[in-house]
Amino acid sequence: MSDGARTAMLRAVPSHRSLPLTPPIAAPSILSADFTRLADAVGLADPLRDWVHCDVMDNHFVPNLTFGPLVVDAVRRSTTGMVDVHLMIQNPERLVADFVRAGADQLTVHIEADHESGVDGVLDRIRDAGLRAGLALKPGTAFEAALPYLTRIDLLLVMTVEPGFGGQSFMADMLPKVTAARDQRERHGHRYLIQVDGGIGPDTAPRARGAGAEVFVAGNSVYRAKDPAAALDELRKAIQ
Repeated sequence: MSDGARTAMLRAVPSHRSLPLTPPIAAPSILSADFTRLADAVGLADPLRDWVHCDVMDNHFVPNLTFGPLVVDAVRRSTTGMVDVHLMIQNPERLVADFVRAGADQLTVHIEADHESGVDGVLDRIRDAGLRAGLALKPGTAFEAALPYLTRIDLLLVMTVEPGFGGQSFMADMLPKVTAARDQRERHGHRYLIQVDGGIGPDTAPRARGAGAEVFVAGNSVYRAKDPAAALDELRKAIQ
């Protein structure tokens, strides 16, 4: 299936805005940004082709604490583009309504997290709220664990580091999982995009692209660069 045909199958974005859904897509992660200049950091992302990625951590599911709906709301007010929220938290269904109010366009939850209503329940809750729903897999979780949920998701996130902290090295041994996700989608006509997150930069992104990745989350390689705008442009070129 072509990128254009697959995009046509994706569910409508709950907004008058036309968001970028045709891969490849760069998704700079504000986790690595300077929060004293958050609006400037968000502004690096081109609303017509990039996503703004927000990593929410609760110090329970992962050993780190980042931010919540208030920061996502600030991101929303700084861009007309796609606000992509990755929930590395336990019981994410408790906060779905808060992130809806904050202006998220997509919520991704972890299959490994605790879910009061099960994975099916939280994905349905996200979609019922009008948002795109994503499912994330930690490195130790096999792709097969996601098989029961593939008809319910708009995005499958394959973590290429252990979630919790930025700046980790890319785990190339996750690429077969990316390829398995691509092949399964092609065989069964699923509609999800395939995202990778962790150690992504101009040197590693082409390998992930070749394996089947379509959305590339990059934190340190963009925001810790001497020239973040140039670094983001380099990433965009690397994934073409």
